[in-house]
Amino acid sequence: MSHEGKPYRFDPGALCLELLTTGGPGAYARWEVLHEPADLAAWAGRSRLPEGLDPAVEQTDVERARALRDALFLLTADRAHGRPLRAEHLGAVNAAAAGPPLVARIEADGTRGWAPGATGARLLSTVARDAVELFTGPYADRIRECGAHDCRLLFVDTSRPGRRRWCAMEHCGNREKARAHRARRAPGTG
Repeated sequence: MSHEGKPYRFDPGALCLELLTTGGPGAYARWEVLHEPADLAAWAGRSRLPEGLDPAVEQTDVERARALRDALFLLTADRAHGRPLRAEHLGAVNAAAAGPPLVARIEADGTRGWAPGATGARLLSTVARDAVELFTGPYADRIRECGAHDCRLLFVDTSRPGRRRWCAMEHCGNREKARAHRARRAPGTG
């Protein structure tokens, strides 16, 4: 939802970055939505992971998810602003990635499904492995923060030209373009 309460679609471009919209460190803690196991399972159901995942999530998984999310949030912000990546954040991601991930399989009807044994820990390993791929892959230099003056959403620009500036054009992009237009037309300019 926007500040005005209007829904808009925000695609951060990677599974690991989808976790960042669940809250965050410091001032972002006020947006926290991961309180109990059902919250983490619901997030997984809304994520870009294929449908049908029903992980067994425990309260300790929620705490680990929040810790991973906070480390990823700070790591992503550092990358977006060209700052050095901090060892403690890298360590948190690498520790989560070291565990066994979710296991996908092909179902009898040819669709993708999940092998039995999906857990919160495996979900977090899968998210962390996605972060490793993002931060070491071809889009590592396209990690960005929304260009709007009052938005801090983080995303990876997967567009062909690589010039995405906004979390969502229909939200921040339009607001910023309208703001620039008003500034150009204001008395005493130009």
